[in-house]
Amino acid sequence: MREQNLQRMIHLAEEFFAVKSDPSQISVDEEVMALLERIHPATVSEERDENGPVAWVLVIPTTRDVMDRFITRTISERDLLDQTLVGGNYAAVYLCSALVLPEYRRRGLAKRMAVDAVRSIQRDHQITDLFFWAFSEEGKTLASSIAREVLLPLHERPEAQPG
Repeated sequence: MREQNLQRMIHLAEEFFAVKSDPSQISVDEEVMALLERIHPATVSEERDENGPVAWVLVIPTTRDVMDRFITRTISERDLLDQTLVGGNYAAVYLCSALVLPEYRRRGLAKRMAVDAVRSIQRDHQITDLFFWAFSEEGKTLASSIAREVLLPLHERPEAQPG
């Protein structure tokens, strides 16, 4: 079972983000992967061992306007991707997701992969801001650590207000 980790990663993503029950989130499939690759080759990062993937990181460069509308909850995560044009003049990077198998956590994989991805995008675009939507305290901590490493301001999408 050479790719036994792949099923574990897919299950982890479905369990943690519940994208199948929330159409406003980005559900990564082959079509989305192809689009992300066209937006920038550094959008998707993967770390592997002999059994398949052990960590995935997804970052999306976009415009400041799209970032601002996402942060203010005017648009959804899916809208963010749909409104990010291939070949655009990107100024912000969305720290979309990081998944690491439990036995590989606390090794700095997600941070290293995300920092490398942001720096790769910075070589092609004048990135001035990072932003994120936290699903966990670990996600907030990771986003803050990445922002400190690449010396960029970080903006968080707030949770929806009860009402």
